Formats: sequence, structure tokens, C-alpha cells
Amino acid sequence: MMTKPVATSPAHAPVSPTAAVTPSPRARRQRGPIARLFAPRPVKAGESFGAPGQGPSLLISVVTVVALLLVWVAITSSGMIKPLFLPGPRAIVEKFIQVSTEGFAGSTLWQHTLASLYRVFGAFALACITAIPVGILMGVSRIGRGVFDPPIEFYRPLPPLAYLPLVIIWFGIGEFSKVFLIYLAIFAPLAIAAHAGVRSVSMEQIHAAYSMGASPRQIVMHVIVKSALPEIFTGMRIGIGVGWTTLVAAEMVAASSGLGFMVLNAAEFLASDIVIMGIIVIGFFAFGFDLIMRYLERVLVPWKGKV
Repeated sequence: MMTKPVATSPAHAPVSPTAAVTPSPRARRQRGPIARLFAPRPVKAGESFGAPGQGPSLLISVVTVVALLLVWVAITSSGMIKPLFLPGPRAIVEKFIQVSTEGFAGSTLWQHTLASLYRVFGAFALACITAIPVGILMGVSRIGRGVFDPPIEFYRPLPPLAYLPLVIIWFGIGEFSKVFLIYLAIFAPLAIAAHAGVRSVSMEQIHAAYSMGASPRQIVMHVIVKSALPEIFTGMRIGIGVGWTTLVAAEMVAASSGLGFMVLNAAEFLASDIVIMGIIVIGFFAFGFDLIMRYLERVLVPWKGKV
């Protein structure tokens, strides 16, 4: 006697995990443009569920920037805020061209920019050369941690303006004092990030390397340092941001050029268009460097978030 196959009802049919989280193309087309923009993207091949925050966000960022510019234009065009306090984008562009060609406070915009880039990235390079080894030493040696941790934790919360007078007394008002002030501001977060990266290394990785015959030096160079790279890159991104914020304080010390000097000088004459232009230029270079650091992190630390 032959039995008929039992039909499986749709309620009991096996459901693919991706079907529960990935909307169909027809359902996505039926949504509005805003809903499609912020809707979660399909998961990658071989994954059952997408990780939180997965997917590109470039288009959302572009829409956000355009929306902010439109709000800026609308506010300045309507006269809600006087141009003395918030000039429009057109006035900023005109002032950008004027300062680039005719200059301001004795230097052109490019001369101000080069002076600030020299100070910030010179201090950043010195901090990377010294702070990263100190942070690694603090993580692998109790002696190093005992020596460097107290002074770093003591001065780290202090604002740069607090020890600016002491830097002037010690080193004068030359170029070195400006670079040294920015260096101190970058050093602490970078050293702490390197220390945190070393302390986050899995003990299983260290034990596995020892079991394969690795020496302590090889453990540090090939296991600990490489595992700490994500935290080090994060510290570098934070450190360069702190360096740019300290630039204005550093260029208060008898400076004759620099973006921070230009902003401070323009503020004394209520030239808000030059102040905003200087802020935009500083933000442009800071954001550009951050994008470079993100790219290097993806290239040099491809395992981040996957282990």
C-alpha cells in the first residue's frame, strides 16, 4: 500500500535565516527613498545574520552634509542670524579666495596652513616614535608600567593651557615650545592606547606561540604588537585630533603664522568669516588624515573585528 506524501504547510516550511532579516527586492522598491536609504543592507555571502552597523554609510554621510549646507544657506539667507555672527557659504568662499591670494596677518592661507601642518605632524611623528614603545613597555613590563604610568596619568587630564606657561618658562617662545606643547597633548592618549592594546592580547595566543617554541622577543614582536595594532591605530586617530585642538593654544605663543594664529587674530577684529574659514580648513585636514588612518588600518589590520 503506497502512502501519499504529506504536503508541508507554509507555516512549517524551513525558513532561511537570511530571509528573516533581508527584505525582498520588491519590498525594498515599495519603500520610499528615505526608507530605502536608511534600510539595512543584505548580509554578505556566507553569513546568516549581518553584524550590527554592517554596510556602507557613504551615501548617508553625503546626504547629511548636503542637508547641513542647505540649513546653513536657509538660515543665512533668511536673515535669522546677522552675517557678523554667521556669514553665508558664499562669503566664506569669497574670503577663502581673498586670503589665498592677498593673505591675512602677513601670510597667505597656504603659508598659514604649512606652518600649522609642520607643527602638528612634526609633534605627531615624535609622539608615535616615543609614545608607542612606551605604551608597549608599560604593557609587557611591570617596571615600565610603574615608571611611566604615574606621570602620564597625572598630566593627561590637564588642559594644555594649564602647563603652557611652564613650557614658555622652560623653552621660551620659539618654535620648539609650540611643537612640544602639541607633542605632550598627543603623547598621553597614544601611550595609553598602546598599553591597552597590549593588555587586550589573548593569553591563548601567547601560550600557543610559546608551545611552538617562540622566544619572549618573538612573542612581543609577532604576537603582542600585532594584536595591539587596532588599539594603536585608534590611539593615533585620537591623538591627531587632540593635536589639532591644541594647535590654537600652541600658536598663542608669539606666533606670526599658522591656522590657529589666523583664527585668533581674526577673532580680535570680529572677522567671523575668516574664523569660520580657518575652522573649515583645520577640519578638512584633520578629517583627511583620519580617512588615511582608516585606510591604513583596513590594509594593515584586516583581521580587526573578525577574531
